[in-house]
Amino acid sequence: MKRKSEKFPTAHSRKSIQASTGKFKDTMGKSLKAKDQAMIWHPFTQMKTHGDAVPIVKAKGAWLYDESGNKILDAVASWWVNTHGHSHPYIAERLAKQANELEHVIFAGFTHPPAVELAEKLLPKLPEKHQKLFFSDNGSTAVEVALKMSFQYWFNQEKPRYKVLALKDSYHGDTFGAMSVSGRTSYSNPFEPNLFDALYISSPGNTSEAEVVQQMEKILKQEKIAAFIIEPLVQGAEGMLMYSPETLDKLIAMARKNGALIIADEVMTGFGRTGTFFASDQLQNKPDIICMSKGLTGGTMALGLTSCTNEIYEVFYSNDQLKTFFHGHSFTANPLACTAALASLELFERENTMEKVAGIAELHSIFAAELKKHPSVENVRQCGSILAFDIYKAGEERNYFHSMRDTIYNYFLQKGILLRPLGNTLYILPPYCIAKEELQWLYGEVLEFLDGI
Repeated sequence: MKRKSEKFPTAHSRKSIQASTGKFKDTMGKSLKAKDQAMIWHPFTQMKTHGDAVPIVKAKGAWLYDESGNKILDAVASWWVNTHGHSHPYIAERLAKQANELEHVIFAGFTHPPAVELAEKLLPKLPEKHQKLFFSDNGSTAVEVALKMSFQYWFNQEKPRYKVLALKDSYHGDTFGAMSVSGRTSYSNPFEPNLFDALYISSPGNTSEAEVVQQMEKILKQEKIAAFIIEPLVQGAEGMLMYSPETLDKLIAMARKNGALIIADEVMTGFGRTGTFFASDQLQNKPDIICMSKGLTGGTMALGLTSCTNEIYEVFYSNDQLKTFFHGHSFTANPLACTAALASLELFERENTMEKVAGIAELHSIFAAELKKHPSVENVRQCGSILAFDIYKAGEERNYFHSMRDTIYNYFLQKGILLRPLGNTLYILPPYCIAKEELQWLYGEVLEFLDGI
């Protein structure tokens, strides 16, 4: 099913990018790969069957470079974290300066300029009632903070509530609290006896709004909910499931009527991914708590943030020491991480980053229309800079452990493209710096793969 269209790269432009990429060579440093295999255990990886890890020695813009000089287009923003491009000189410059001034200090009883400046820069971008930030280390810990904050909010008022309402197909992290409120899958099976019970409604991305509302009404009649946690608009790890702001607004209104706090897990959806700075910006009913990480530092280093309203904060603000929020991390509000986050926020303005997001979204929309015509594609969906679709074969359904996953991954890696399918769901989620020509070349390679199925 070959196509000719001016919307996609010409033969000349595709050859030009392919020439600079080169056919992926398996000539990388054998010693480095052997040492890695001997000593390192990689995440979400079956070490016996996966093969050698790819040694990356540098990165620039949207490209990764391996030890042998192969170029690899980072079409998944290195697990959804990279925003402005790899090794951005402005972030690097700010980090180098900060490293010579203050690398770290305990954050219990102390503070420092990068944390305060980051708060000053970020809070105006959050919902109006969000006036406090709690620092942590990553997305999972940002969620843990939100959950503990919610439980203790009720405990401090001597009105304990213990139940969390979540979506069946959700993913909120790999620590125990985050796993407990995530959808129960093969990943969580070994830990099931150790997880606390949560209540679930079906994902609006998989089920009709009417059915989801009905499920929620039934639960809310029977339970007093401590918190309702959601990945707003896009459920990433479960296959980029997408649903409308209007549906989410209805669900939030129902939960709030029950008295529940609303937690928006914006770890993946924040910082422009959905076309607005936060996915919650598209909602009429704003969350009480927002969890942030990934794109927070531009993808440079680990940092987590949990924001909340003053109403929540005031329940902890007391002469009673037992109402203290007992949570913290050794590297809470690390000055280097705060500096990277501050520099990243400044780049959104200096480089008109949201205009770049809009440009990617427009190109995705054109490509999505082309994908919908393909016989091997189903359920094409897009939200801002995120484009996803299911690769279909008769009689098969979307499945995270689908055998096609490795075929797709290895095919594109040989082409010099990093795409990390969620089973037979392929998604494109690039750094915002990606050039139009690079993105169009990627689209052409995707079509070539689909035509060969």
